[in-house]
Amino acid sequence: MFSESSECLSEALRLHMTDSLTEHGWSQQNIFLPADLTLELAAECRALALGGALHRAAVGRGEAQAVRSDIRGDRILWLKAGQSPACDRYLLIMETLRLMLNRTLFLGLDEYESHFACYAPGASYQPHLDRFRDDDSRTVSVVIYLNQDWLPEQGGALRLHPAGQPSADITPLGSRLVLFLSADMLHEVLPATRDRISLAGWFRQRPA
Repeated sequence: MFSESSECLSEALRLHMTDSLTEHGWSQQNIFLPADLTLELAAECRALALGGALHRAAVGRGEAQAVRSDIRGDRILWLKAGQSPACDRYLLIMETLRLMLNRTLFLGLDEYESHFACYAPGASYQPHLDRFRDDDSRTVSVVIYLNQDWLPEQGGALRLHPAGQPSADITPLGSRLVLFLSADMLHEVLPATRDRISLAGWFRQRPA
């Protein structure tokens, strides 16, 4: 299994990710997960959604946390080790990525958290940053898409707003990976005309 994780992170990919994060604050890789794993994770997400296991995502923290569908319209379920063979394969790959980012960028990333995210047609997420004002542990944000045969005209793009640069729209095509710096990258999810599924995650530093 470790060999699969290593193959997903070739030397060329490592250089591309680290250079892009350093220079632009974000990085994109169009084919990141193995095709069979992308299909297995997509099937698991759909089955969980049909079974009612996904719940409406909230915004804010603590007493201020609330479900605000006008701000954020996705349904989510956090992943746990041992949840399924597909999730364990995915988490092992992300652990390899964590180690690589630490080795090359010295980010001090301590752990990874991730959840399934499903946006129904018309749902969106308004512009926001991923790092909370009272918690600076989220360092690198991760999105991996699980949608097969997605067309740009179906919408659902991740729109990044890099500081001092034009915005960038990323189509949510299956197996595509996007990384960006959690504290700095303003971003949003545009509405789509079909269900849009993904894995969202964060590499976290240990709290000071």
